[in-house]
Amino acid sequence: MSDIDRLLAIMAALRTPGSGCPWDLAQDFASVAPYTIEEAYEVADAIERGDMDDLREELGDLLLQVIFHARMAQEQGAFAFADVVRTLTEKLVRRHPHVFGDARGLTSKQAEGLWERIKLEERAEKSRAQKSGPHAPSGGALAGVPVALPALARALKLQAKAAKVGFDWDEASAVLAKIREEADEIEAELTRGDAGRAGSEIGDLLFAVVNLARHLGCDAEAALRATNSKFERRFAAIEQALAVRGKTAEQATLAEMDSLWNEAKSKE
Repeated sequence: MSDIDRLLAIMAALRTPGSGCPWDLAQDFASVAPYTIEEAYEVADAIERGDMDDLREELGDLLLQVIFHARMAQEQGAFAFADVVRTLTEKLVRRHPHVFGDARGLTSKQAEGLWERIKLEERAEKSRAQKSGPHAPSGGALAGVPVALPALARALKLQAKAAKVGFDWDEASAVLAKIREEADEIEAELTRGDAGRAGSEIGDLLFAVVNLARHLGCDAEAALRATNSKFERRFAAIEQALAVRGKTAEQATLAEMDSLWNEAKSKE
């Protein structure tokens, strides 16, 4: 028995009524979905830290999510894991005619453009094949961006799709001006004492910041993760410095912590 066959057999056993795991049997697609998203982020975290041992483990956890969803689909008679593999195999071959077909000698940029063109053709064909209904794709320029994506990632994809049809800023400086405009609008709402509208404007500000990151070729998600790590590192330095003084963060003044923050920052 191959490793993948053994894994499929284990999942089948976990989902067998009467002898399987009560927790696994109680799950459905919706309840497992948050774990799938979480595991994908843990893979990204291991990559960010350069931890290959952890990456190996997290990739296994992510594979478990695929196996879990495929098993539940098989139980419903929808599809099985083999169908997932076959669909992916066919897609990879279809989207790489420069490797498996006649379109040879492409540059990386040309290969990316070919991939995107084939994706668009596939999406158009899928739209034609689907019947109209509440879940049918809109067919517009922004179609195909999953609502369940993390907000930063979805903002980036929406902006990139709009840019392809010409709805985009000409240069990064124009986006920076938009960020200043959004910040001014937040200040105006705060001055009026309308926290609710200020909160709405914050969404506009975040969207504009993602747009600036896109224009600069910066991954907004990765940039924010790096800043989160930096914040954790510097705050830990504050706590360590306070501990030397026999204090906790709760016992320190804001001015004292701010001074220690600047000290930690200067050491980096």
